[in-house]
Amino acid sequence: MENDGVIRWGIVGPGTIAKKFASDMKYVAGSELLAVGSRAQEKAEQFAREYGIPRSYGSYEELANDTDIDAIYVATPHPFHKDCVMTGLRAGKAVLCEKPFTLNADEAEEIAKAARDAQVFLMEAMWTRFLPAIVKVREWLGAGRIGEVRLLKAEYGFRAALNPRSRLFDLRLGGGALLDAGVYPISLASMIFGQAPERTVGSAHVGETGVDEHFSIIFSYPGGRSAVLNGAIRLRLQNDACIIGTEGMIHIPGFINAKAATLRANGVQETFVYEGLEHGFAFEIAEVNRCLRRGLTESSVMLIGESIQIMKTIDNIRKEWGIIYPSE
Repeated sequence: MENDGVIRWGIVGPGTIAKKFASDMKYVAGSELLAVGSRAQEKAEQFAREYGIPRSYGSYEELANDTDIDAIYVATPHPFHKDCVMTGLRAGKAVLCEKPFTLNADEAEEIAKAARDAQVFLMEAMWTRFLPAIVKVREWLGAGRIGEVRLLKAEYGFRAALNPRSRLFDLRLGGGALLDAGVYPISLASMIFGQAPERTVGSAHVGETGVDEHFSIIFSYPGGRSAVLNGAIRLRLQNDACIIGTEGMIHIPGFINAKAATLRANGVQETFVYEGLEHGFAFEIAEVNRCLRRGLTESSVMLIGESIQIMKTIDNIRKEWGIIYPSE
């Protein structure tokens, strides 16, 4: 970092989700979006013009080697996460990698080792973890407000138009509901139970392009605890989460964009509402900035080891369904 304390960012992969990241960056004090990199110079230049970014590069390597950049946000399709992260880490850059962390657990372990060997910051961009309503839920759970958590019900799904050329429906690009939508409820279960499930049982509908279009899963944990999770890219789901404990429950409407959460326990109802939520990616950007200013190499909210464990769980689910990505 320069002496002015500003964290200077570069974006790798100027796609749809990168637009949201670029838009939200300006709401984070002490941040500057300095550069964007693409495999096509023209695309990088167009993105840079649209978002007022000073520098554009026609390769990911050029961006990573820009000595003025402190942190890189990887927003490429899933199969390219590993290589892009490794490029950033080799250049000594802090890396925030879009979810899912990688295509599979082996790749996740590889980038984790590289980050630890280089003592460079790395985090999965599970942005929902940092939303104020989810932070409040963690506070309630930590304080034992609903007793022992016994059950989680959570889902995320949307109806996308069937397009075999779309990333969502292309197995070569890690398409399907599990990696794109399902990672949200799976990560939520990991956050709440603090461990991998002992057993997973699920079913999926595999569509004509070979990707899972919707699924249902039950996770079993020690002590009779469980999670019931759904995900979809061809079905509009309710998208709520409900955490049920021995003394009460917490309801999170639209949990991946959570603006509110309601706790009901022991005859008391308490609702937390964050009115200012319009720029949700700003919270994870702020967390990375905080960690870098403190010299940390990972965030305690989204630990690297947890991201690896989530990928192992997803691998186990895919194995049961017989889904293999061509690049594996």
